[in-house]
Amino acid sequence: MSDHDRDLLWAAAFGPEPGAHPLRVGPGWERSWLAAVTLGGQGRYAAAAARLWPVISAADPVLAALAAATLAAHRRQLGGHAIARDLDALGLRRLTEAGLTTGKRSPAWAGDDHRPPGTGAAAARSDVLLGLAADAIGLGRPDEARTLLGIESASADGGWRAEIKRGWVAAEVELVSGRPAAALAPAQAASAAAARSPSLRLRAKSNLVLGATLAAAGDHRGALPAIKDCLRAAITHGLEPLRWPCRIVLAGLEPERAAQHRREAVIALDCVLRHADPAGRAAAVASPWVPTSGFELGPNR
Repeated sequence: MSDHDRDLLWAAAFGPEPGAHPLRVGPGWERSWLAAVTLGGQGRYAAAAARLWPVISAADPVLAALAAATLAAHRRQLGGHAIARDLDALGLRRLTEAGLTTGKRSPAWAGDDHRPPGTGAAAARSDVLLGLAADAIGLGRPDEARTLLGIESASADGGWRAEIKRGWVAAEVELVSGRPAAALAPAQAASAAAARSPSLRLRAKSNLVLGATLAAAGDHRGALPAIKDCLRAAITHGLEPLRWPCRIVLAGLEPERAAQHRREAVIALDCVLRHADPAGRAAAVASPWVPTSGFELGPNR
């Protein structure tokens, strides 16, 4: 991959251009993974899955793990935590079989030197471990999630993406445990880390996590600007998976506009579901986390 191509794909996947459309990315597993990250951020889950499955089956264990964690995240965003757990576990197995799961940098990691920051073995290890922790939360296993968080945080540095996602998952553990006040510190840490990062998409998601946490803690005045900042970024850059949860939180923060926010949430979620593959749509319909009751899902558009 040329430096120019990599820069364009990176800017879309993890930089300031998350609304770019990576339709012509050429051959190569890294290109396919970066394109799929971008597509997933836009809610184009079927297109993302089509690019990710070949990478998951590829010979390179690091890219396979990164791709498995990405597809797991897309399934999780549709409420498919059990499916996501299998994918994260597959990514961890690929790293383990290659001897890339030690807590310290090993000689086997020497090949990371040619990879862009955040795409090496340490980042892949953090991705799958944090993914497994998030899967455990969705499956009602907060103690397991805490254990996995501890394992990941004690490992080699997973980079700036791991720092942000670690805060998300730690906040979510506290929220599902009924401790919104304890969730504030990790949510704020994730937001601060995201603000230092190049990723517009991760900054938006961090605002959603922070806003939802503040709302759960009773600070509606503080929650409102964070959620509205996330919604603004989602609308501007086509980050459809962030729109419907923002609207659901806003329905609670602005009761006088709750009906409008709920209508907008339905429209945004319908758009996401119609761009998901059949497995993703089925996961959403079966999930207690995704409000799909009343939906009649047609084929992909």
